[in-house]
Amino acid sequence: MKYILTMTRFCHTVLLVAIIGFSATSCQDSVSVSENTVEVPLSSLTVTPGTLQPAFSSNTTSYLVEVSTTVSTVTVTATPRDSSTTLSINGIDTNPGQGRPITLSSSQPTTTITIVVTSQNGLESTYDILVRKVDNTLSALSVTPPGAFPAPGFVPSTLTYQVDVASSINSVTVVATKADPHAVMSGSVTAGAGSTAGQAIIPLNGPGQPTVVSITVAVPNSEAKTYTITVQRAALSSNNNLSALTVTPPGSFPPPGFIPSTLNYTVNVATNVNRVDVTATKSDINAVMAIGSVIVPAGTASGSALNIPLDGPGSPTTISIVVTAQNGSPKTYSVTVNRAASTDDTLSALTVAANSLGQPLVPGFSASTVDYTVNVASAVTEVIVSATKSDRSAVMLIGSLSVPAGTSSGQATFPLGGLGTQTVVSISVTAQSGGAPKTYTIRVNRAASTDDTLSALTVTANSIEQPLVPSFSAITLGYSVSVESIVDQVTVSATKSDLNAVMAIGSVTVPAGTASGSAPNIPLSGPGTPTVVSIFVTAQSGGVPKIYTIIVNRAL
Repeated sequence: MKYILTMTRFCHTVLLVAIIGFSATSCQDSVSVSENTVEVPLSSLTVTPGTLQPAFSSNTTSYLVEVSTTVSTVTVTATPRDSSTTLSINGIDTNPGQGRPITLSSSQPTTTITIVVTSQNGLESTYDILVRKVDNTLSALSVTPPGAFPAPGFVPSTLTYQVDVASSINSVTVVATKADPHAVMSGSVTAGAGSTAGQAIIPLNGPGQPTVVSITVAVPNSEAKTYTITVQRAALSSNNNLSALTVTPPGSFPPPGFIPSTLNYTVNVATNVNRVDVTATKSDINAVMAIGSVIVPAGTASGSALNIPLDGPGSPTTISIVVTAQNGSPKTYSVTVNRAASTDDTLSALTVAANSLGQPLVPGFSASTVDYTVNVASAVTEVIVSATKSDRSAVMLIGSLSVPAGTSSGQATFPLGGLGTQTVVSISVTAQSGGAPKTYTIRVNRAASTDDTLSALTVTANSIEQPLVPSFSAITLGYSVSVESIVDQVTVSATKSDLNAVMAIGSVTVPAGTASGSAPNIPLSGPGTPTVVSIFVTAQSGGVPKIYTIIVNRAL
Protein backbone atom coordinates (compact mmCIF):
# COMPACT_ATOMS: atom_id res chain seq x y z
CA MET A 1 0.00 0.00 0.00
CA LYS A 2 1.29 3.49 -0.84
CA TYR A 3 0.66 6.76 1.06
CA ILE A 4 -0.02 9.91 -0.92
CA LEU A 5 0.73 13.22 0.91
CA THR A 6 -1.30 16.24 -0.17
CA MET A 7 0.08 19.80 0.52
CA THR A 8 -2.40 22.70 0.32
CA ARG A 9 -0.85 26.17 -0.16
CA PHE A 10 -2.67 28.97 1.67
CA CYS A 11 -0.89 31.74 -0.16
CA HIS A 12 -1.95 30.30 -3.57
CA THR A 13 -4.85 27.95 -4.08
CA VAL A 14 -2.75 25.17 -5.55
CA LEU A 15 -3.41 21.52 -4.87
CA LEU A 16 -0.59 19.12 -5.36
CA VAL A 17 -1.43 15.50 -5.28
CA ALA A 18 1.91 13.89 -5.61
CA ILE A 19 4.57 12.11 -3.81
CA ILE A 20 6.24 15.46 -2.99
CA GLY A 21 3.77 18.14 -1.93
CA PHE A 22 5.91 20.84 -0.30
CA SER A 23 6.48 24.44 -1.31
CA ALA A 24 9.76 26.28 -1.11
CA THR A 25 8.03 29.43 0.09
CA SER A 26 7.42 30.59 3.64
CA CYS A 27 3.66 30.27 3.34
CA GLN A 28 1.86 27.97 5.73
CA ASP A 29 1.49 24.33 4.70
CA SER A 30 -1.05 21.74 5.75
CA VAL A 31 -0.31 18.05 5.33
CA SER A 32 -2.74 15.22 4.61
CA VAL A 33 -1.66 11.62 4.23
CA SER A 34 -3.31 8.89 2.19
CA GLU A 35 -2.04 5.32 2.34
CA ASN A 36 -0.75 3.26 -0.60
CA THR A 37 1.46 0.21 -0.51
CA VAL A 38 5.15 1.10 -0.77
CA GLU A 39 6.80 -1.52 -2.88
CA VAL A 40 10.32 -0.99 -1.53
CA PRO A 41 9.85 0.27 2.01
CA LEU A 42 12.25 1.69 4.57
CA SER A 43 12.32 0.34 8.06
CA SER A 44 13.62 3.58 9.59
CA LEU A 45 14.28 7.16 8.62
CA THR A 46 15.75 9.97 10.75
CA VAL A 47 16.91 13.54 10.25
CA THR A 48 19.35 15.03 12.74
CA PRO A 49 18.71 17.58 14.05
CA GLY A 50 15.01 17.47 13.52
CA THR A 51 11.80 15.52 13.93
CA LEU A 52 9.82 14.02 11.12
CA GLN A 53 6.29 15.29 10.69
CA PRO A 54 4.37 13.01 10.66
CA ALA A 55 6.21 10.36 12.60
CA PHE A 56 7.97 7.81 10.42
CA SER A 57 5.89 5.05 8.89
CA SER A 58 7.15 2.75 6.13
CA ASN A 59 4.12 3.53 4.00
CA THR A 60 4.41 7.33 4.47
CA THR A 61 6.71 8.76 1.86
CA SER A 62 6.53 12.56 2.45
CA TYR A 63 7.74 14.37 5.58
CA LEU A 64 8.35 17.83 6.95
CA VAL A 65 11.24 18.72 9.25
CA GLU A 66 11.57 22.17 10.85
CA VAL A 67 14.92 23.44 12.09
CA SER A 68 16.31 26.70 13.33
CA THR A 69 17.68 29.24 10.91
CA THR A 70 21.03 28.67 12.59
CA VAL A 71 21.15 25.06 11.31
CA SER A 72 23.16 24.79 8.09
CA THR A 73 23.47 21.00 7.78
CA VAL A 74 21.31 18.01 8.66
CA THR A 75 22.19 14.33 8.64
CA VAL A 76 19.76 11.91 6.99
CA THR A 77 19.92 8.23 7.96
CA ALA A 78 17.75 5.67 6.11
CA THR A 79 17.57 1.90 6.54
CA PRO A 80 15.68 -0.34 4.03
CA ARG A 81 13.49 -3.11 5.34
CA ASP A 82 15.31 -5.53 3.01
CA SER A 83 19.05 -5.52 3.55
CA SER A 84 19.62 -6.39 -0.08
CA THR A 85 18.01 -3.14 -1.14
CA THR A 86 20.13 -0.20 -2.24
CA LEU A 87 19.40 3.46 -1.61
CA SER A 88 20.53 6.93 -2.61
CA ILE A 89 20.08 10.23 -0.82
CA ASN A 90 19.84 13.22 -3.15
CA GLY A 91 21.33 11.05 -5.88
CA ILE A 92 24.28 9.87 -3.85
CA ASP A 93 24.49 6.16 -3.15
CA THR A 94 24.47 5.63 0.54
CA ASN A 95 24.94 2.53 2.60
CA PRO A 96 21.89 1.49 4.60
CA GLY A 97 22.03 2.98 8.09
CA GLN A 98 24.77 5.40 7.03
CA GLY A 99 24.21 9.05 7.92
CA ARG A 100 24.39 11.34 4.91
CA PRO A 101 25.12 15.07 5.61
CA ILE A 102 22.92 17.43 3.61
CA THR A 103 23.77 21.11 3.29
CA LEU A 104 20.69 23.25 3.58
CA SER A 105 19.95 26.08 1.21
CA SER A 106 21.31 29.41 2.41
CA SER A 107 19.12 31.44 0.08
CA GLN A 108 15.80 29.63 0.49
CA PRO A 109 13.92 28.75 3.67
CA THR A 110 13.33 25.15 2.49
CA THR A 111 15.49 22.30 1.21
CA THR A 112 14.11 19.10 -0.38
CA ILE A 113 15.82 15.79 0.33
CA THR A 114 14.95 12.73 -1.81
CA ILE A 115 15.66 9.12 -0.77
CA VAL A 116 15.32 6.52 -3.54
CA VAL A 117 15.10 2.88 -2.46
CA THR A 118 15.76 0.23 -5.19
CA SER A 119 15.15 -3.51 -4.85
CA GLN A 120 17.24 -6.21 -6.52
CA ASN A 121 14.50 -6.85 -9.06
CA GLY A 122 14.50 -3.16 -10.06
CA LEU A 123 11.49 -1.84 -8.18
CA GLU A 124 11.79 1.69 -6.67
CA SER A 125 10.21 3.69 -3.91
CA THR A 126 10.87 7.36 -3.22
CA TYR A 127 10.71 9.13 0.16
CA ASP A 128 10.78 12.95 0.27
CA ILE A 129 11.75 15.20 3.19
CA LEU A 130 11.12 18.96 3.14
CA VAL A 131 13.47 20.69 5.61
CA ARG A 132 12.19 24.16 6.53
CA LYS A 133 14.19 26.74 8.47
CA VAL A 134 12.16 28.52 11.16
CA ASP A 135 13.28 31.89 12.73
CA ASN A 136 13.07 32.21 16.55
CA THR A 137 13.38 36.00 16.68
CA LEU A 138 10.92 38.85 16.87
CA SER A 139 10.70 41.36 14.09
CA ALA A 140 8.93 43.99 16.19
CA LEU A 141 8.27 44.64 19.87
CA SER A 142 6.54 47.57 21.56
CA VAL A 143 5.36 48.59 25.01
CA THR A 144 2.64 51.23 25.37
CA PRO A 145 3.08 53.45 27.22
CA PRO A 146 5.70 54.75 26.58
CA GLY A 147 5.38 53.43 23.02
CA ALA A 148 9.06 53.11 22.16
CA PHE A 149 12.22 51.77 23.69
CA PRO A 150 15.12 54.08 24.51
CA ALA A 151 17.65 54.50 21.67
CA PRO A 152 18.57 52.55 19.65
CA GLY A 153 15.07 51.13 19.99
CA PHE A 154 14.12 47.53 19.30
CA VAL A 155 16.82 45.35 17.75
CA PRO A 156 15.86 41.68 17.07
CA SER A 157 19.20 40.43 18.32
CA THR A 158 18.90 42.34 21.61
CA LEU A 159 17.00 40.31 24.17
CA THR A 160 16.85 42.60 27.21
CA TYR A 161 15.01 45.94 27.47
CA GLN A 162 13.87 48.37 30.11
CA VAL A 163 11.22 51.06 29.95
CA ASP A 164 10.20 53.56 32.59
CA VAL A 165 6.62 54.63 33.17
CA ALA A 166 4.99 57.10 35.51
CA SER A 167 3.77 55.97 38.90
CA SER A 168 0.20 56.60 37.76
CA ILE A 169 0.48 53.92 35.04
CA ASN A 170 -0.90 50.61 36.31
CA SER A 171 -0.77 48.56 33.10
CA VAL A 172 0.98 48.47 29.74
CA THR A 173 0.15 46.91 26.38
CA VAL A 174 2.84 44.72 24.86
CA VAL A 175 2.70 43.84 21.16
CA ALA A 176 5.19 41.30 19.74
CA THR A 177 5.56 40.27 16.10
CA LYS A 178 7.38 37.07 15.10
CA ALA A 179 9.96 37.15 12.34
CA ASP A 180 8.62 33.75 11.24
CA PRO A 181 4.92 32.92 11.59
CA HIS A 182 5.81 29.24 12.02
CA ALA A 183 7.54 29.94 15.33
CA VAL A 184 5.61 29.61 18.58
CA MET A 185 5.50 32.55 21.00
CA SER A 186 4.78 31.96 24.68
CA GLY A 187 5.13 33.67 28.04
CA SER A 188 3.61 37.05 28.77
CA VAL A 189 2.49 37.35 25.14
CA THR A 190 1.42 34.29 23.16
CA ALA A 191 0.95 33.47 19.51
CA GLY A 192 0.75 29.96 18.02
CA ALA A 193 2.34 28.72 14.85
CA GLY A 194 0.66 30.40 11.91
CA SER A 195 -0.10 33.62 13.82
CA THR A 196 2.05 36.59 13.01
CA ALA A 197 1.77 38.60 16.25
CA GLY A 198 0.45 38.61 19.78
CA GLN A 199 -0.73 41.29 22.17
CA ALA A 200 -1.31 41.38 25.92
CA ILE A 201 -2.26 43.91 28.58
CA ILE A 202 0.24 43.49 31.41
CA PRO A 203 -0.80 44.67 34.90
CA LEU A 204 2.09 46.37 36.67
CA ASN A 205 3.31 45.94 40.19
CA GLY A 206 2.90 48.83 42.60
CA PRO A 207 4.64 52.20 42.29
CA GLY A 208 8.39 51.89 42.63
CA GLN A 209 8.29 48.19 41.70
CA PRO A 210 9.55 46.57 38.48
CA THR A 211 7.41 44.22 36.39
CA VAL A 212 9.21 41.68 34.20
CA VAL A 213 7.63 40.75 30.87
CA SER A 214 9.05 37.61 29.22
CA ILE A 215 8.34 36.52 25.65
CA THR A 216 9.77 33.22 24.44
CA VAL A 217 10.03 32.44 20.73
CA ALA A 218 10.54 28.71 20.05
CA VAL A 219 11.22 26.72 16.90
CA PRO A 220 11.71 22.98 16.59
CA ASN A 221 15.13 21.53 17.13
CA SER A 222 16.64 24.72 18.44
CA GLU A 223 16.98 26.58 21.68
CA ALA A 224 14.14 28.98 22.37
CA LYS A 225 14.93 32.69 22.44
CA THR A 226 13.52 34.73 25.32
CA TYR A 227 13.01 38.50 25.20
CA THR A 228 12.78 40.23 28.56
CA ILE A 229 11.27 43.67 29.18
CA THR A 230 11.57 45.22 32.63
CA VAL A 231 8.86 47.83 33.07
CA GLN A 232 9.99 50.12 35.87
CA ARG A 233 7.02 51.90 37.40
CA ALA A 234 8.13 55.11 39.06
CA ALA A 235 7.81 55.34 42.79
CA LEU A 236 5.12 57.61 44.16
CA SER A 237 6.54 61.09 44.03
CA SER A 238 7.92 62.61 47.20
CA ASN A 239 7.82 66.07 45.65
CA ASN A 240 5.85 68.28 48.02
CA ASN A 241 7.37 71.57 46.92
CA LEU A 242 5.78 74.67 45.53
CA SER A 243 7.17 76.22 42.37
CA ALA A 244 5.46 79.57 42.89
CA LEU A 245 3.67 81.45 45.68
CA THR A 246 2.18 84.93 45.73
CA VAL A 247 0.17 87.01 48.18
CA THR A 248 -1.85 89.94 46.82
CA PRO A 249 -1.50 92.57 48.04
CA PRO A 250 1.44 93.21 48.08
CA GLY A 251 2.01 90.82 45.16
CA SER A 252 5.57 89.73 45.91
CA PHE A 253 7.75 88.76 48.82
CA PRO A 254 10.66 90.88 50.02
CA PRO A 255 14.06 89.92 48.50
CA PRO A 256 15.12 87.27 47.74
CA GLY A 257 11.48 86.51 46.94
CA PHE A 258 9.97 83.06 46.82
CA ILE A 259 12.35 80.08 47.06
CA PRO A 260 10.81 76.56 47.03
CA SER A 261 13.06 75.40 49.86
CA THR A 262 12.08 78.32 52.10
CA LEU A 263 8.94 77.53 54.06
CA ASN A 264 8.22 80.69 56.06
CA TYR A 265 7.46 84.13 54.65
CA THR A 266 6.36 87.49 56.00
CA VAL A 267 4.61 90.29 54.14
CA ASN A 268 3.47 93.67 55.38
CA VAL A 269 0.27 95.34 54.24
CA ALA A 270 -1.32 98.69 54.96
CA THR A 271 -3.68 99.07 57.85
CA ASN A 272 -6.65 99.51 55.51
CA VAL A 273 -6.04 96.11 53.86
CA ASN A 274 -8.41 93.61 55.44
CA ARG A 275 -8.25 90.76 52.90
CA VAL A 276 -5.60 89.12 50.72
CA ASP A 277 -5.50 86.58 47.88
CA VAL A 278 -3.02 83.68 47.96
CA THR A 279 -2.03 81.80 44.78
CA ALA A 280 0.27 78.77 44.79
CA THR A 281 1.63 76.42 42.12
CA LYS A 282 2.73 72.85 42.83
CA SER A 283 6.09 71.56 41.56
CA ASP A 284 4.43 68.18 41.01
CA ILE A 285 0.97 68.33 39.50
CA ASN A 286 0.17 64.98 41.15
CA ALA A 287 0.52 66.41 44.65
CA VAL A 288 -2.51 67.61 46.63
CA MET A 289 -2.49 71.16 47.97
CA ALA A 290 -4.54 73.00 50.57
CA ILE A 291 -4.49 76.81 50.73
CA GLY A 292 -6.32 77.38 53.96
CA SER A 293 -9.63 75.65 53.32
CA VAL A 294 -9.25 75.60 49.52
CA ILE A 295 -8.26 72.14 48.22
CA VAL A 296 -6.34 71.85 44.93
CA PRO A 297 -6.54 68.17 43.85
CA ALA A 298 -3.95 66.05 42.09
CA GLY A 299 -3.90 66.82 38.39
CA THR A 300 -4.42 70.55 38.90
CA ALA A 301 -1.20 72.55 38.86
CA SER A 302 -2.20 75.64 40.82
CA GLY A 303 -4.96 77.21 42.85
CA SER A 304 -5.99 80.34 44.71
CA ALA A 305 -7.70 81.20 47.95
CA LEU A 306 -9.40 84.56 47.50
CA ASN A 307 -10.44 87.17 50.04
CA ILE A 308 -8.75 85.60 53.03
CA PRO A 309 -9.81 87.82 55.96
CA LEU A 310 -7.04 89.43 58.00
CA ASP A 311 -7.06 90.09 61.70
CA GLY A 312 -7.40 93.68 62.87
CA PRO A 313 -4.85 96.45 62.32
CA GLY A 314 -1.59 95.79 64.12
CA SER A 315 -2.28 92.04 64.20
CA PRO A 316 -0.54 89.26 62.25
CA THR A 317 -2.51 86.67 60.27
CA THR A 318 -0.86 83.33 59.45
CA ILE A 319 -1.89 81.52 56.26
CA SER A 320 -0.80 77.90 55.76
CA ILE A 321 -0.29 76.17 52.41
CA VAL A 322 0.06 72.39 52.84
CA VAL A 323 1.45 70.35 49.93
CA THR A 324 1.06 66.57 50.24
CA ALA A 325 3.21 64.51 47.87
CA GLN A 326 1.95 61.38 46.11
CA ASN A 327 3.65 59.27 48.76
CA GLY A 328 1.71 61.04 51.49
CA SER A 329 4.49 63.22 52.89
CA PRO A 330 3.24 66.76 53.66
CA LYS A 331 5.10 70.05 53.61
CA THR A 332 3.70 73.25 55.09
CA TYR A 333 4.50 76.70 53.75
CA SER A 334 3.54 79.55 56.07
CA VAL A 335 2.86 83.18 55.19
CA THR A 336 2.50 85.70 58.00
CA VAL A 337 0.66 88.82 56.86
CA ASN A 338 1.41 91.75 59.17
CA ARG A 339 -1.32 94.32 58.94
CA ALA A 340 0.04 97.73 59.91
CA ALA A 341 -1.19 99.27 63.12
CA SER A 342 -3.79 101.97 62.60
CA THR A 343 -2.69 105.61 62.61
CA ASP A 344 -6.27 106.76 63.08
CA ASP A 345 -6.49 108.98 66.15
CA THR A 346 -9.79 110.65 65.31
CA LEU A 347 -13.26 110.53 66.78
CA SER A 348 -16.27 109.50 64.77
CA ALA A 349 -18.77 111.04 67.21
CA LEU A 350 -18.78 113.51 70.11
CA THR A 351 -21.78 114.67 72.15
CA VAL A 352 -22.48 116.72 75.28
CA ALA A 353 -25.66 116.22 77.32
CA ALA A 354 -27.08 118.16 80.27
CA ASN A 355 -30.07 116.95 82.20
CA SER A 356 -30.58 114.25 79.53
CA LEU A 357 -30.76 116.86 76.81
CA GLY A 358 -28.18 117.10 74.06
CA GLN A 359 -26.29 120.37 73.98
CA PRO A 360 -25.18 121.69 70.60
CA LEU A 361 -21.49 121.79 69.78
CA VAL A 362 -20.17 124.95 68.20
CA PRO A 363 -19.09 124.33 65.49
CA GLY A 364 -20.93 121.11 64.59
CA PHE A 365 -18.89 117.94 65.04
CA SER A 366 -16.32 116.96 62.43
CA ALA A 367 -13.56 114.39 62.96
CA SER A 368 -10.99 116.91 61.79
CA THR A 369 -12.16 119.70 64.14
CA VAL A 370 -10.65 119.52 67.60
CA ASP A 371 -11.97 122.65 69.39
CA TYR A 372 -15.60 123.11 70.42
CA THR A 373 -17.73 125.33 72.61
CA VAL A 374 -20.92 124.39 74.44
CA ASN A 375 -23.11 126.91 76.21
CA VAL A 376 -25.39 125.68 78.98
CA ALA A 377 -27.92 127.30 81.21
CA SER A 378 -26.85 128.65 84.54
CA ALA A 379 -28.93 125.97 86.24
CA VAL A 380 -26.79 123.19 84.70
CA THR A 381 -24.26 121.93 87.21
CA GLU A 382 -22.78 119.00 85.25
CA VAL A 383 -22.56 117.62 81.74
CA ILE A 384 -22.06 114.13 80.27
CA VAL A 385 -19.52 113.90 77.46
CA SER A 386 -19.74 110.86 75.12
CA ALA A 387 -17.11 110.07 72.47
CA THR A 388 -16.70 107.31 69.86
CA LYS A 389 -13.36 106.37 68.30
CA SER A 390 -13.07 106.08 64.52
CA ASP A 391 -10.78 103.10 65.12
CA ARG A 392 -11.63 100.94 68.08
CA SER A 393 -7.95 99.91 68.25
CA ALA A 394 -7.08 103.39 69.48
CA VAL A 395 -6.90 104.31 73.18
CA MET A 396 -9.04 107.20 74.41
CA LEU A 397 -9.11 109.35 77.53
CA ILE A 398 -12.26 111.35 78.33
CA GLY A 399 -10.95 113.47 81.12
CA SER A 400 -9.57 110.82 83.46
CA LEU A 401 -11.73 108.01 82.07
CA SER A 402 -9.71 105.56 79.98
CA VAL A 403 -11.39 103.76 77.08
CA PRO A 404 -9.03 100.92 76.08
CA ALA A 405 -8.31 99.48 72.65
CA GLY A 406 -11.11 97.19 71.57
CA THR A 407 -13.82 99.38 73.10
CA SER A 408 -15.41 101.75 70.64
CA SER A 409 -16.82 104.45 72.86
CA GLY A 410 -17.12 105.82 76.38
CA GLN A 411 -18.68 108.61 78.41
CA ALA A 412 -17.82 110.59 81.50
CA THR A 413 -19.62 113.10 83.74
CA PHE A 414 -18.00 116.46 84.39
CA PRO A 415 -19.13 118.87 87.14
CA LEU A 416 -19.24 122.46 85.98
CA GLY A 417 -17.76 125.47 87.66
CA GLY A 418 -19.85 128.23 89.10
CA LEU A 419 -22.30 130.37 87.25
CA GLY A 420 -20.72 132.34 84.48
CA THR A 421 -17.60 130.16 84.45
CA GLN A 422 -16.05 127.98 81.75
CA THR A 423 -15.19 124.31 82.24
CA VAL A 424 -12.68 122.74 79.85
CA VAL A 425 -13.13 119.06 78.94
CA SER A 426 -10.34 117.24 77.06
CA ILE A 427 -10.67 114.02 75.04
CA SER A 428 -7.35 112.55 73.88
CA VAL A 429 -7.09 109.79 71.27
CA THR A 430 -3.86 107.78 70.80
CA ALA A 431 -3.67 105.76 67.56
CA GLN A 432 -2.84 102.06 67.63
CA SER A 433 0.49 102.91 66.04
CA GLY A 434 1.39 105.08 69.02
CA GLY A 435 2.82 108.56 68.88
CA ALA A 436 1.44 111.80 70.26
CA PRO A 437 -2.30 111.74 70.95
CA LYS A 438 -4.84 113.97 69.26
CA THR A 439 -6.72 116.10 71.77
CA TYR A 440 -10.28 117.30 71.29
CA THR A 441 -11.26 120.21 73.58
CA ILE A 442 -14.77 121.21 74.67
CA ARG A 443 -15.22 124.50 76.51
CA VAL A 444 -18.47 124.39 78.46
CA ASN A 445 -19.71 127.88 79.29
CA ARG A 446 -22.18 127.94 82.16
CA ALA A 447 -24.44 130.95 81.87
CA ALA A 448 -24.03 133.72 84.47
CA SER A 449 -26.88 134.21 86.99
CA THR A 450 -29.63 136.71 86.20
CA ASP A 451 -30.72 136.75 89.83
CA ASP A 452 -30.72 140.35 91.03
CA THR A 453 -32.97 139.83 94.03
CA LEU A 454 -32.42 139.99 97.74
CA SER A 455 -33.14 137.14 100.05
CA ALA A 456 -33.19 139.31 103.20
CA LEU A 457 -33.45 142.99 104.11
CA THR A 458 -33.44 144.58 107.57
CA VAL A 459 -33.28 148.04 109.13
CA THR A 460 -32.03 148.54 112.69
CA ALA A 461 -32.00 151.61 114.90
CA ASN A 462 -30.05 151.57 118.12
CA SER A 463 -29.54 147.84 117.53
CA ILE A 464 -33.27 147.31 117.42
CA GLU A 465 -34.72 145.90 114.17
CA GLN A 466 -37.37 148.11 112.76
CA PRO A 467 -40.33 146.53 111.00
CA LEU A 468 -40.56 146.91 107.23
CA VAL A 469 -43.84 147.88 105.74
CA PRO A 470 -44.81 145.73 103.98
CA SER A 471 -42.89 142.76 105.27
CA PHE A 472 -39.90 141.78 103.20
CA SER A 473 -40.43 139.81 100.01
CA ALA A 474 -37.80 139.35 97.29
CA ILE A 475 -40.24 140.61 94.72
CA THR A 476 -41.27 143.70 96.70
CA LEU A 477 -39.03 146.62 95.93
CA GLY A 478 -40.48 149.47 98.02
CA TYR A 479 -40.63 149.62 101.82
CA SER A 480 -41.15 152.14 104.61
CA VAL A 481 -39.86 152.19 108.14
CA SER A 482 -41.07 154.53 110.92
CA VAL A 483 -38.69 155.51 113.72
CA GLU A 484 -38.94 157.81 116.71
CA SER A 485 -37.86 161.36 116.37
CA ILE A 486 -34.89 160.76 118.60
CA VAL A 487 -33.44 158.24 116.09
CA ASP A 488 -31.03 160.11 113.88
CA GLN A 489 -29.38 157.15 112.06
CA VAL A 490 -30.16 153.61 111.00
CA THR A 491 -28.25 150.56 109.74
CA VAL A 492 -29.49 148.78 106.65
CA SER A 493 -28.44 145.12 106.09
CA ALA A 494 -29.19 143.09 102.93
CA THR A 495 -28.47 139.54 101.68
CA LYS A 496 -28.25 138.69 97.98
CA SER A 497 -30.20 135.74 96.67
CA ASP A 498 -27.17 134.99 94.45
CA LEU A 499 -23.85 135.73 95.99
CA ASN A 500 -22.45 136.23 92.45
CA ALA A 501 -24.47 139.41 92.18
CA VAL A 502 -23.01 142.79 93.10
CA MET A 503 -24.85 144.86 95.67
CA ALA A 504 -24.62 148.49 96.70
CA ILE A 505 -26.27 149.69 99.96
CA GLY A 506 -25.98 153.37 99.67
CA SER A 507 -22.29 153.95 99.26
CA VAL A 508 -21.34 150.49 100.57
CA THR A 509 -20.54 147.98 97.83
CA VAL A 510 -20.88 144.24 98.46
CA PRO A 511 -18.92 142.44 95.75
CA ALA A 512 -19.70 139.14 94.00
CA GLY A 513 -18.83 136.27 96.24
CA THR A 514 -20.00 137.99 99.37
CA ALA A 515 -23.50 137.03 100.30
CA SER A 516 -24.54 140.01 102.42
CA GLY A 517 -23.49 143.40 103.61
CA SER A 518 -24.53 146.40 105.78
CA ALA A 519 -24.45 150.11 105.55
CA PRO A 520 -24.18 151.26 109.16
CA ASN A 521 -25.13 154.58 110.62
CA ILE A 522 -26.96 155.99 107.69
CA PRO A 523 -27.86 159.54 108.87
CA LEU A 524 -31.51 160.49 108.82
CA SER A 525 -33.01 163.78 107.88
CA GLY A 526 -34.58 165.90 110.57
CA PRO A 527 -37.70 164.93 112.53
CA GLY A 528 -40.76 164.76 110.36
CA THR A 529 -38.62 164.43 107.28
CA PRO A 530 -38.30 161.12 105.34
CA THR A 531 -34.91 159.67 104.34
CA VAL A 532 -34.65 157.39 101.28
CA VAL A 533 -32.17 154.48 101.31
CA SER A 534 -31.61 152.57 98.05
CA ILE A 535 -30.12 149.06 97.65
CA PHE A 536 -28.89 148.27 94.12
CA VAL A 537 -28.53 144.60 93.06
CA THR A 538 -26.77 143.87 89.76
CA ALA A 539 -27.07 140.25 88.58
CA GLN A 540 -23.97 138.30 87.60
CA SER A 541 -25.13 138.49 84.01
CA GLY A 542 -25.00 142.30 84.22
CA GLY A 543 -27.60 144.60 82.87
CA VAL A 544 -29.78 147.15 84.70
CA PRO A 545 -29.66 146.70 88.48
CA LYS A 546 -32.70 146.05 90.55
CA ILE A 547 -33.36 148.80 93.15
CA TYR A 548 -34.88 148.14 96.50
CA THR A 549 -36.02 151.36 98.22
CA ILE A 550 -36.57 151.99 101.94
CA ILE A 551 -38.19 155.25 103.10
CA VAL A 552 -37.31 155.89 106.70
CA ASN A 553 -39.92 158.20 108.28
CA ARG A 554 -38.57 160.03 111.37
CA ALA A 555 -41.33 161.14 113.75
CA LEU A 556 -41.75 164.83 114.71
